Amino acid sequence: MTPHENLQLLKEQMEAAIIGQPAMVERLLLTLLCDGNILVEGLPGLAKTRAVKSLAENMEVDFSRVQFTPDLLPSDITGSETYLGERSTERFAFQPGPIFANVVLADEINRAPAKVQAALLEAMEERQITVAGKTHQLPNLFMVMATQNPQEQEGTYPLPEAQMDRFLMHVFITHPEPTAELEIIRLVRGEREGRKHPGDRTPRRLRQATIFEARREIARVEISPAIERYLVDLVAATRSNHLDSLPNARYIQVGVSPRGTLALDKCARGHAWMQGREQVNIEDVRAVAHDCLRHRIGLSFEANADGITSDDVIDSLLQNVAIA
Repeated sequence: MTPHENLQLLKEQMEAAIIGQPAMVERLLLTLLCDGNILVEGLPGLAKTRAVKSLAENMEVDFSRVQFTPDLLPSDITGSETYLGERSTERFAFQPGPIFANVVLADEINRAPAKVQAALLEAMEERQITVAGKTHQLPNLFMVMATQNPQEQEGTYPLPEAQMDRFLMHVFITHPEPTAELEIIRLVRGEREGRKHPGDRTPRRLRQATIFEARREIARVEISPAIERYLVDLVAATRSNHLDSLPNARYIQVGVSPRGTLALDKCARGHAWMQGREQVNIEDVRAVAHDCLRHRIGLSFEANADGITSDDVIDSLLQNVAIA
C-alpha cells in the first residue's frame, strides 16, 4: 500500500472509534504529517483524549499522557537525574520523563504554571531537553497534542501569545450532532459489553517509516507562485503597515508572525496531499487558514468589547484578500 492509502486507512479506523468529530481526526493526522504540534480546545467529554489515544493505538508508537495540575514540576515532564549511590561508577543516571514518547497528550495544559508550560514548549520547539547540563534528544517522530477547557478559567495559567505561536494548529471542537451522539451511546455500550467497534477489525498498525515517507511526498507537493503570494498577503494583511485594506483592522492589535506563513504553507501542502492531489489550490489554503492563524492574531480591547473573535477576523481576511 502507498503512504496515502495507509493514511486513509488510519483515518477510517480513527473515525470508527471517534464518532461525530471528523474534523478533529483530520486535523490530528494533518499535524502529524506536517511534523507539528496541536492545541485542541473544547468542553469536557468531546473525545479529545480518546482521539489522540486512538491515533497512538493504530500506530507503532509510544504514547504518554500528562495531566497538568497547578502542583506539577518541570521534572515531572522532562525527567530528572537519579542518584545511584557512591559505589556506582556513575553517581547519577537520567530517568526519562513522559515527554520522551512519540505521541504526548498534555491534558489541560493551562492548569500548569508557567515553568511547566515552558518545559513542554521548549521540547516542542527544539525537540530536545536539557537536564543537569546534559542535552537529551527526543524521538524523531514526536507530536504533542495539548488540550484546554474554554470554560473553567479559575486557577488556570493561560498560555501567552508567544507560546501559543509554537503550536502548528489551534482547533476548536463542539458537541456532535444528535444522530452522531446516538451512535456514540451504542459504541460505548458495546465496548463495555466487550464488543469490538469497526476500528478494531484491522489489527495492523501503521509503521513510523510510513509517516516519514508521507512527509517526503508532501514536501514534493507543488505550490504555484500565485498561491505562495496569497499566503504572504493573507498574513501581511494582519500587520500594522497593511491594516488599512482590512475592514475590521481596528480589531487587530498584534499581527500574525512568520510562523503563521510557514504553518499555512505546510498545512496547505498536507491538506492537498490528503485529498490525493499533487498541487496546492486556494481551497487548501482556505481549509486550514482558521486553524493555522486563530491563535496567532492578537485582538484589541475593542474586539473583546464588540464580541469579535479571531475567526471573524480570519473570515474578513479570506473575503478581502485576493489572489494576485
